[in-house]
Amino acid sequence: MTKVSYVDLLRTGPGTLAGRYLRRFWQPVALSDDIAKSKAKPIQVMNERFTLYRGESGKAYLIGPRCSHRGAQLSAGWVEGEAIRCMYHGWKFGGDGRCVDQPAENENFKEKAGLPAYPTTEYLGLVFAYLGDGEPPAFPRYPWMEATQGVRECDAYTRYSNYFYTLDNHSDEVHVVFAHRNTAFTRAGLAEVPEVDGEETDYGLRITARAPNGNVRANQLLMPNAIMFKSTPGEGGFSDRLAWRVPLDDNSHLSFGVEMRHITGAAADRYREARAEERERAKLSAGLHGSNEVARQILAGHRSLEDPDVLARPDLVNIQDCVAQMGQPRVEEGPFEYLGQSDRGVILFRRLWIRELTALAEGRPLKHWQVPSELATQSGA
Repeated sequence: MTKVSYVDLLRTGPGTLAGRYLRRFWQPVALSDDIAKSKAKPIQVMNERFTLYRGESGKAYLIGPRCSHRGAQLSAGWVEGEAIRCMYHGWKFGGDGRCVDQPAENENFKEKAGLPAYPTTEYLGLVFAYLGDGEPPAFPRYPWMEATQGVRECDAYTRYSNYFYTLDNHSDEVHVVFAHRNTAFTRAGLAEVPEVDGEETDYGLRITARAPNGNVRANQLLMPNAIMFKSTPGEGGFSDRLAWRVPLDDNSHLSFGVEMRHITGAAADRYREARAEERERAKLSAGLHGSNEVARQILAGHRSLEDPDVLARPDLVNIQDCVAQMGQPRVEEGPFEYLGQSDRGVILFRRLWIRELTALAEGRPLKHWQVPSELATQSGA
């Protein structure tokens, strides 16, 4: 039997086991609002670079990063119709990767100069791409996130740690008690160490945490790299949240999130106003130092999680998670951990991954994961 280790879960470049596995699924690669019509931008996913551009029709395209002529960065060029032209010598490429114009070359030469191209689709405010071989699988939909009533928001952030550390984090209920003390989690009665259990589902893993005070929480992890949860009902109603952890390289990743808050009318207006104020406060905080930079300062010993200005930040929970995960070993340093019974959720999720990567390495059938029909109970950080 093929030996698959935890390190195989962390490396996602071309040809790696985890990289091959993740490329079998549709992955979000950008916020739709981040790519304007007739504009292009460079992106990176799983140690590979790409050119993302939006044609004049509004359709998003994803092709190779460099012009096939002299290797100039294609995103520095300009969009013409549904194609993009290189700024160096004017070679022009369509959304299917074909070279359609070479101003200084013979007509038949362009047939040899194509670039790789990847299927894209847009959904819930995100641009998704299929980066694997062959025909893409059916695109998964999440009907409860498509509601026309309510407030839907998209967000994205970069964290300078391996993507799997954040997936592990979501399957780790005990960290909430310690990493997120002095936050709303503590005030919500999550200050007691819970008993953790988990079960495999049609979509991935459901983890249940039962605290001594009777508080029960459930986390849903969708294979391979997404999470789902419901927020606690409150003044802003309750929300469904869906997020993907997408590797940039082996030591950083992007998190793409969609939140659907089930409120309407005056309540929705109040929520939008509160969110606008929160975003302004976050901008002021980030104008000094963003979450990643504050985490770096704390890890360097220059600041503390207990500093009053840190505790007052609206992104405190994110900073706490950044400190925990950015403080873990870089992939090239190798794993350093001793897992115990409280890590049951972490262990179960890794077992699913190792099982699937082993099957992939040996050419055996993989499990077909399905979108859940509903979510139960609330979840957390």
